[in-house]
Amino acid sequence: MPDDRRKRVDATTLTGVPATMMWTLRNRAVEAARPDTAFADPLAVGLYETLDYPYENFGKPSQSHALRAQAFDDEIRTFLAGHPGGTVVALGEGLQTSYWRIGDPGVRWVSIDLPEVVALRRQLLPDEPNVTTLAVSALDRSWMDHVDTGRGVFVSAEGLLMYLPPDESLSLIGDCARRFPGGRMMFDSVPKWFSRKTQKGLRIHGDYTVPPMPFHLSAGEAENLPDRVPHVAYTREVMPPLGRGPWGSTLLRRLSELPPLRNSRPTLTLCGFAG
Repeated sequence: MPDDRRKRVDATTLTGVPATMMWTLRNRAVEAARPDTAFADPLAVGLYETLDYPYENFGKPSQSHALRAQAFDDEIRTFLAGHPGGTVVALGEGLQTSYWRIGDPGVRWVSIDLPEVVALRRQLLPDEPNVTTLAVSALDRSWMDHVDTGRGVFVSAEGLLMYLPPDESLSLIGDCARRFPGGRMMFDSVPKWFSRKTQKGLRIHGDYTVPPMPFHLSAGEAENLPDRVPHVAYTREVMPPLGRGPWGSTLLRRLSELPPLRNSRPTLTLCGFAG
């Protein structure tokens, strides 16, 4: 018998890229619920246990999304420590719960996502006076007019840019750099070989096919962004924290830093904008 206490999420309304927010939610929640985890995300655990959704479409849970989220959290906390009352813009936020994990009472948070995703966030997540939610595409630059730049801006694009055409991803980085001088932007990207697999149709479990990821950027290519994108002053690769098992191997981490492996794995990039 189905548990009527669980909220219903109509899977047919979450297709393509928006559906991936359920994938990342499941992985963060499963990791956060482990007794041996270093990742705390009680709000994600509550959502995962409440929502009725066919998570089995995504196969077995992985630590990867929780480790990625931790890396973003750490960089945002570092930014806010140096910019009290600063603004964080979360592009394509989905059901991320970063605002509550970071727990900074002075932060100004701007959440950007498509209307159907924003509707779900408003249904499921608490209202917060410091959070402004805009139901627009990240590519609709009108959201930039709602960002207070007075105390610094950090743009987070977690799990977003790889789904955009390459020219649009680079254009978005460039427009952020131009509109938010002295700010920062962090995003994750996939390598070229993986991008090609997704564009041919990559099934990860059963009939579930990962949405195409046309934008790819290696760690080495990210180093050259200041030469390719105006107003980007510097870039720095951000390494996620170590996890368990292979994810916690310092040997594998060192090997992943060597060419050509370094340019054949996903990467996290922090951009600093010219002031």
